[in-house]
Amino acid sequence: MRITILTGGTSSERDVAIASAVQVIAALRTRGHTVAVVDTARGYIPAADEPRLLSSVVGREPPTIEELVALERGVLLSGLSSLPVVRDADVLFLALHGGRGEDGTLQAVLDVVGVPYTGSGALGSGLAMDKDVAKRLFRAADIPTADWIMAPASADEVGRKLGWPAVVKPSKQGSTVGLTVVKEPTHFDEAVLLARRYDDEVMVEAFVPGRELTVGVLDGRALSVGEIIPQHEVFDYECKYTPGMSQEIFPASLTAAQAQECGRLGLVAHNALKLGGYSRVDFRLTPAGEMVCLEVNTLPGMTSTSLLPQSAAAVGISFPELCERICQASRRP
Repeated sequence: MRITILTGGTSSERDVAIASAVQVIAALRTRGHTVAVVDTARGYIPAADEPRLLSSVVGREPPTIEELVALERGVLLSGLSSLPVVRDADVLFLALHGGRGEDGTLQAVLDVVGVPYTGSGALGSGLAMDKDVAKRLFRAADIPTADWIMAPASADEVGRKLGWPAVVKPSKQGSTVGLTVVKEPTHFDEAVLLARRYDDEVMVEAFVPGRELTVGVLDGRALSVGEIIPQHEVFDYECKYTPGMSQEIFPASLTAAQAQECGRLGLVAHNALKLGGYSRVDFRLTPAGEMVCLEVNTLPGMTSTSLLPQSAAAVGISFPELCERICQASRRP
């Protein structure tokens, strides 16, 4: 196949997207495919420039707001169809995370371009990225999820409705960027201001204690359930992308019934959001034994050590095979 990787972009997860792309490129080339690369902020990257412009290293912090604003000036979503490597591709592999690459904006553009792309369509991508809407759909599908309210809200209101600690986060963001676990009301306003740097809409959610679980979904099937044990209180940006900052166990040490229920709820969540292709669904298993859905990632990390590839590897699907299967299952708008 002629496969063009779309990566980079202008979200706070830009570095993660490029790290994913580097490994997807190598994996697909080992399977004999012709692979080209486009940074949706900067344009086509010739093969000779890939080693210089693409890095598999993710820093401890996401790019600054100022760096992302500068990149926005070069974004070329509306001009993608003019690039031969996009127009003539058999499939576009979306190695993008967050922002307009994952919220349905790019997907809507590609629907017009008419080239098949990996992952979910514009509707499902938008539903999953908006945490408020996603949680409403979880509730409608009888998927347990933490109570929440949307800002503006006072610390007194949060205390009455949710209690402390509470999680304050941007409503449309990934990789826990802008997220704070607020333990005391005096720190609430500061957390809201931080979240607003990344999104106009801010969610305040009841903190759910327990074990951090995740399950991949591929072609309508739940993969292996894994457990993440971060060094920090939450599985934050630093723990996700800094070697040694978290322990990831696939398959998780669960009873057969717990693993089955996590997989079942993962599939229900995937379908409730009208997703296609693949996703990764994150949960907390509370001390009382309740499986609580946190969120669904429509374009999860795709380095060989990311959670979805580990979920697939635990059921016998190698990383190159996973990348190829994602391409083969790509939807045609």
